[in-house]
Amino acid sequence: MFPVLLLLAGCPSGGGGEGGFGVGGTGVAYVVNTGPNEISAYTTDVVGALRDAGTVALADVPSSISVSSDSVFAFAGTNDGVYAFRVNSGTGELSSVSGSPFSTGNSFTALTVSPNNRVLYAANGNGTVLAYSINATTGSLTSIDTENVGTSPSGVVVSPNGQFLYVSNQGSNNVSAFTINGTTGALTGVGAPVAAGTAPSGVAVSLNNQFLYVSNQGSNNVSAFTINGTTGALTGIGAPVATGTAPSGVAVSPNGSFLYVSNQGSNDVSAFTINGTTGALTPIGVSTFAAGTAPSGITIEPNGQFLYVSNSGGGGNVSGYRITAGTGSLVSLGAVFSAGTSPQGIATPGRP
Repeated sequence: MFPVLLLLAGCPSGGGGEGGFGVGGTGVAYVVNTGPNEISAYTTDVVGALRDAGTVALADVPSSISVSSDSVFAFAGTNDGVYAFRVNSGTGELSSVSGSPFSTGNSFTALTVSPNNRVLYAANGNGTVLAYSINATTGSLTSIDTENVGTSPSGVVVSPNGQFLYVSNQGSNNVSAFTINGTTGALTGVGAPVAAGTAPSGVAVSLNNQFLYVSNQGSNNVSAFTINGTTGALTGIGAPVATGTAPSGVAVSPNGSFLYVSNQGSNDVSAFTINGTTGALTPIGVSTFAAGTAPSGITIEPNGQFLYVSNSGGGGNVSGYRITAGTGSLVSLGAVFSAGTSPQGIATPGRP
């Protein structure tokens, strides 16, 4: 595999290191495109616009991307390993980490970086979840642990407190739960996988660490669970809540008040308020907001002002929205932003 270098257009000093909109009011965002096997890069401005910052070619087909919350490293999961990059905190430039790609021979469907930015967790299509320590200086990955999950894992998330990890298993219609060793990052299973809806896809944990939400692509709804704060065990909360058709990605707003779901089949985004006490979801306003064709990935920039959805159909682009303070309603930014063919995962710092 060859090293790659991506130069991003001018981003004021501190733009990456601040995580979201840093000094000068800019941040970064990345999308993986399965058509041309590449990453589209963007800088973000104070009004939420994504500015084209070029692309970087990959030798393998990407499916997911994750950026550390401190904006130091980015990781792209592909059908043959994980590509690691250093993010230049001043310009947003991505530089290939020596030794990348890592763990070749594995087909990764979802990635997430731990809240302390020390561990990368990766769902593997062979029915496992892998943990890698992230070298704080170089960004290189070292294997820590491999654990079995269900069939065809499709989503992975770490609770904000860093104590628990959850994997949605699309083929076996359930969720695997683990506790995380706070020192090593190693995983310990929490009982048997818990039933979800049909073909669970995205997963997200509430800001207060009390609730898990899973989008069910086959049953067109979201399952909600309470999280046992001691063990990490899951208990279902009532009946699943209806979404649009074929829900894919799911994201909780940084303030913990709202949940958003991208619906691939109905070309829209479902929005809900989260009851901080019970975890119950209530649709916001019209409950769905128009997106592009086949929206797949979803992310909210760290300040919680803007939401972005990668549209995997229709030539490939990204829809952007302003999140209305107080209500969580979405207001389109009025334009779509170009991406490569068949964009899938999308990430801003720390999300996912």
